[in-house]
Amino acid sequence: MYTLQMASWVYGRFPDYVPVAVRRTKALAHAGKLEKKGRKLDPVKLDGKSIASSFWGKAWCKNIESYSDYSNRLPRGRTYLRSGAVVHLLLADGCIEALVAGSSLYQCKIDLKPLARKRWKKLIEQCDGQIDSTVELLQGRVPEQLLETIVDRAAGLFPSPREMEMFCSCPDSAQLCKHLAAVLYGVGARLDRSPEHFFTLRSVKLSELVAKAQPKVQSQGPEANALESIFGIEIDRAPRSRKGNRRA
Repeated sequence: MYTLQMASWVYGRFPDYVPVAVRRTKALAHAGKLEKKGRKLDPVKLDGKSIASSFWGKAWCKNIESYSDYSNRLPRGRTYLRSGAVVHLLLADGCIEALVAGSSLYQCKIDLKPLARKRWKKLIEQCDGQIDSTVELLQGRVPEQLLETIVDRAAGLFPSPREMEMFCSCPDSAQLCKHLAAVLYGVGARLDRSPEHFFTLRSVKLSELVAKAQPKVQSQGPEANALESIFGIEIDRAPRSRKGNRRA
């Protein structure tokens, strides 16, 4: 666990507003001190104006923005993230851990309930025969109808507020403070880099979904095997294109 320096504040009064530039400078200073002590940090760094650009990253951000419980706190979270305040973010099995620099350095933790097995099995059934490879799934290159199933608020893979238990060491008593909001958006940015971590967060196995959802290869039957044995040849089992060959 990280040792945190709590902001000095009077009960019932929050610390004074800290400009973005000052906050970023303090964030980098905090990160530098921790790294000098041997702490390995993995900060969230945005490449452009957009927080996320991949299917999984954008879907994560869109999901958290769809819940009215979060609407008032999310904008400041985006500002914090863009200022470089999330100096460390770790995605683990059913858990998100982060360090966010504000008036001080705050520790954030979000625990996610494992995806219900019944819901997971149903989703696997709905994906049957629609995923060609792990790479295509992680790139979001699967049928549109399947993507809609994955992001469905009631039956899909993404968590609802009641499936997340949040903690921040800051003095804000709100369920979702600006530091936690920055962390949630930081997850969207991190999924651009490592989309496979989404399945780790939901405590399910990506390999299990892909293995059972890949199209079944039809056998050529005993006749093809017999021909191979008799003539010592190998039958081409790859499906042929219906289109004729094109000439250059």
